[in-house]
Parts: sequence; structure tokens; C-alpha cells
Amino acid sequence: MMELLASPEAWVSLATLSVLEIVLGIDNIIFLSIVTNRLPKEQQPKARFFGLALALVARLALLFSLAWMTKLTAPIFFLGDFAVSWRDLVLFFGGAFLIYKGTDEMHEMLEGQTSEMSVGTAGFTYVIFQIMVIDMVFSLDSVITAIGIAEHLPVMVIAILIAIAVMLLAAAPVAGFVDRHPTVKMLALAFLLLVGAALVADGLHFHIPRAYLYFAIGFSIAVEALNLHAARARDRRTTEERSD
Repeated sequence: MMELLASPEAWVSLATLSVLEIVLGIDNIIFLSIVTNRLPKEQQPKARFFGLALALVARLALLFSLAWMTKLTAPIFFLGDFAVSWRDLVLFFGGAFLIYKGTDEMHEMLEGQTSEMSVGTAGFTYVIFQIMVIDMVFSLDSVITAIGIAEHLPVMVIAILIAIAVMLLAAAPVAGFVDRHPTVKMLALAFLLLVGAALVADGLHFHIPRAYLYFAIGFSIAVEALNLHAARARDRRTTEERSD
């Protein structure tokens, strides 16, 4: 272990993996914010904590089953010349679920039917289940990438712990901001649809570089930030005119 701490390559791998896991966790934070906002206010922090805690356990389980992980990309059956692996199935159905979830949330927003889930155990458990399943889908490729980048298991574990900690800290502010601004929530849902479509495409062996998706959503967020600033400026001018 001491040799690992003294290795510059290990520290470079840790920094690279941590940044990668945090960047790939952006879409996870958005999904987390949207699904937990459906719960009563007092249950939202608990749902975020338990959801991410279970997601952490699932990620570490994936990481420690290295031999099994390498088999995920091996074909399990063929459709003509098209090879289908477990990874393809997970990405395809995970992406399809994201498309369904984003479309359903958009429909409720447009129809004005959004409401909090019941305080019962069923709603709380369902939200945690969604968080854990979607984190598994989101983290599948990042864990496979981590195995390819880092040579030491402790480095991968620490990178995942850092990423989960960042997500836990960022989830509450992001959820509050999304909840206060309906247009931002619509933008976040559109991003989920985009990510879902990219996951389905990955499952069909058509890879869309994530950099393209993040550039598109980054540009959209910048435009939305300008819109929010302009709206605040208009409200301020209106208030000043009324006071005069």
C-alpha cells in the first residue's frame, strides 16, 4: 500500500478517474434531483442518501467482480450478424427507461399534473430503487473504463468514493434549483431524453461520444442562465417603475 501511495502513476490515475466519475455523474445527479423532488420535502434528503449509498455498494460490487465484468462485453447471442452482449442489453433497456421516465415527467409538467408521492413506504422505496438501477446503468461504462485506466483496485475504489461524495453534496442544491425553475427542469428532462437515446444507441453498437452530449447540454444551460438573468432584470425594472 505504501508503494502505491508513493507512485506518481497511481496519483495520476486517481485524479483522472475521479474527474471521469464526477463528469459521468452529471446525468445521474439530474435524474436523482428529478425523482427525489416527487417525494415530500422531509423525505428527500433521506432518499438521496440511501439511494446513493446503495448505488455505491452496487458500483463497488461491480468493481470487485472484475472477472465477471470482462464477460459483460462478450456476445451471449446473435441476431444475424449482430452480436448482443449483457452490456448491450443493460444500456438498451436502461436508455429506454430513461426515455420513458423523461417523457412521463414532461407530460405531467405540460398537463399540470405534477404532485408529491405519498408519504408511504411504497413511494419512498420506488424512488430509491430507481436511483440504484439508473446509477447501475450510468456507472457500467465508467466502471469498465476505470478497469482499463487504473491498474490498482484501491485507486478505483477511492475514485468511486470521491465521485459518490461529490454527487451527494451536489444533489440537494441541484434539486432545489431545478424545483424552483420549471424551465430548468424541462431542460433537465430533455437532457435525460438525450442521454437515454445515447444509451439505446450504444446498446445498438452506435456510439455517440459523450462530449457531444455534454457540449449540447452545456450550451443549453448557458442560454437558460442568460434567460433567467434577463427575467430577473425585467422583474427588477418593473418593480422600480412601479415604485416610481
